[in-house]
Amino acid sequence: MKNKVLVSLSVPEIDKKYDIYLPINKKIGNIIILLNKAISELTEGEFILSEENDLYNVYTKQKYDPDTLLANTNIRNGTELVLLSK
Repeated sequence: MKNKVLVSLSVPEIDKKYDIYLPINKKIGNIIILLNKAISELTEGEFILSEENDLYNVYTKQKYDPDTLLANTNIRNGTELVLLSK
């Protein structure tokens, strides 16, 4: 899939990890919203929806700017990310 990247996403709030495809043509902020909804549905509400989440690279500790397109970041196949609530 040329328009998606496969990443590993950790969600410490619920102590779960997911392998998930992210669209490269979306802004990080939109991806965070999609992740919030998907994880909330997968956990049947255990993960509380929030507009105060940030996406970080596990190894570099880089926080991704919500206004940046995923294609313009260093996120590639195999990148490990963490979704944290503020």
